[in-house]
Amino acid sequence: MTQSRIAQKKNNKSGLKRAKKITLYTLLSLFLIAGGTLAFMVYKINSVTSGAQHELERGDRSDLRDTVVNPINDPVSILFLGLDGREGDLSGRTDAMILATFNPHEKSIKMLNIPRDSYVEIVGRDRMDKINHAHAFGGLDMTIDTVENLLDIPVDYFVSLNFDAFMDIIDEIGGVEVYVPTTFTERERSVYGDPITLYEGHQKLNGKEALAFVRMRKHDPRGDLGRGDRQKEMIEAIIKQGASFSTITRFGPIMDSIGENLNTNLSFNNILSMHSYATKLDNIDSLSFEGDNMMLNGIYYYQLKDESVAEISEILQIHLNLREAPPIVETEDSDNNDI
Repeated sequence: MTQSRIAQKKNNKSGLKRAKKITLYTLLSLFLIAGGTLAFMVYKINSVTSGAQHELERGDRSDLRDTVVNPINDPVSILFLGLDGREGDLSGRTDAMILATFNPHEKSIKMLNIPRDSYVEIVGRDRMDKINHAHAFGGLDMTIDTVENLLDIPVDYFVSLNFDAFMDIIDEIGGVEVYVPTTFTERERSVYGDPITLYEGHQKLNGKEALAFVRMRKHDPRGDLGRGDRQKEMIEAIIKQGASFSTITRFGPIMDSIGENLNTNLSFNNILSMHSYATKLDNIDSLSFEGDNMMLNGIYYYQLKDESVAEISEILQIHLNLREAPPIVETEDSDNNDI
């Protein structure tokens, strides 16, 4: 009887040991898988950013900067360009142009949609034209010079992405959920093939549908301004979907697609340093130009209001710590409220 109890204790102990070993091996396996996944993601990002590096004629800093800025410590600006090319073509006109400024001290982000038909001075061409023509005329350098001249702020970094990369990213992450404000059909065969019809309401979009969503403007009563809001909604939807586990498992193909259809002057370390803004991506301060529709020689332009350009320029300069914010003037009402 005593021997059977001893044997039972030994069996219990050996069972506990086996359970501990299984748990230990399981945890170790999960750790190795997680570590391997992280290492693979780091390798992929580093590989893509290295292969997509594009050096500007100006060098590694804007002419409006005295020194090179670092996103870890300094407020910086990034110009995001959506190009109307495909299959590795990164030389066409800009179909979308968004300037974002990041302030690491405030952990804040400001995002400005620049309407592609904005009537501005094209630097290097000595003429007024649509701002999206700058890229076709003189590539990234002329585009960045033109934006800097318009807003009187430095453009520190850029990311340019074409249609193929955008559609591939959406498809690889399993689509994105957005609110379509109105029913419309896009029929540009060179881009979509068959016509794309989206219906009003909340829905999940694939790559081609998402591209139609961010490009459509003729059916939007607010034109480029409405399209700018949809582009911001799309960015937020991609970020939300990109955080899911299923998306992480598709990380390799996503990076492969981006690498073939992207140019940037952001380094791998620059991208890692932007991680501190991750929790702020749902709280972006969105800015928009005020302006008027204008026809000139039978061509449509968007005439920006000078006072709107000046106001947004000041906001961005303050956010980049290029100038001090004006002092808050207390009124009689505010003084009375303190009594």
